[in-house]
Amino acid sequence: MNARLKDKVWTGVLYAVSCFVVLLLVSLIGYILIKGGNFLSPSFLFGNPKIGEAGGGIAPQLFNSFYMLIVSLIISIPLGVGAGIYLAEYAKEGVVLNTIRLCIETMASLPSIVVGLFGLLVFVNMTKWGFTLISGALAITVLNLPSLTRVSENAIRAAAKSVKEASLGLGATQWQTIRKVILPSAIPQILTGVILAAGRIFGEAAALLYTAGMSAPMLRFNDPSLVTKSSAFSLFRPAETLSVYIWKLNSESMVPDASIIANKASAVLVVMVLIFNVSARILGKKIYESYTGKK
Repeated sequence: MNARLKDKVWTGVLYAVSCFVVLLLVSLIGYILIKGGNFLSPSFLFGNPKIGEAGGGIAPQLFNSFYMLIVSLIISIPLGVGAGIYLAEYAKEGVVLNTIRLCIETMASLPSIVVGLFGLLVFVNMTKWGFTLISGALAITVLNLPSLTRVSENAIRAAAKSVKEASLGLGATQWQTIRKVILPSAIPQILTGVILAAGRIFGEAAALLYTAGMSAPMLRFNDPSLVTKSSAFSLFRPAETLSVYIWKLNSESMVPDASIIANKASAVLVVMVLIFNVSARILGKKIYESYTGKK
């Protein structure tokens, strides 16, 4: 078999594997969406669950998922980007840097259930907060911090290669160079990492079972307090998210049509995660084009 024939054979094998993976993904998503049926109906998306009765919606769980997403990103983004800046621009090679990298790699490999148990011990029991939204947000931060840090560090390193020396040569300080030159160039990649992390936050369940709880109190939007438990915006109330609600429906079957509601909720969850992933690609490309002038 000559080299050209080998190349064609292995190219065909790689194409076949790629097509199989795509087909498998499309089949899985299609199956979930078909099983979900009329999952985009307003009564389902904006209705409240009916405990012990058929029907009901996912409004509290959907709101809790988005609120958890916002709170988690508010905590994660400054820490992740700040750690990326430090590792890319300030850290010196040595024992300290190697230790930090080892810790990041270890955190990245932790199963979400282990992070949930850690959150139960620290954020729920030691702080005496109980099952709260802020406990869940902190647990999710522990999960997402390694990936955000690595994405930010790689983006900043890649951006710094072409513009750092020019900025410093014009008399800018290191911080001015980072803030006004490097970070704007790195924003597309960082933003892509943030949106992908948002998709993981929206779909996470294991870590939230032990931190945010498995109950969704009635939402009262007339109270904007962040600490009053009766407020929908409170950080110190239980916050059952959509993914946790799906798990509870399948494990406890607390309503007669639990499987139907779980299928619909799963379809909503899949659609939201797809939106996050597609948005990451489109938005990252648009921002990159706006900074580079390419179209």
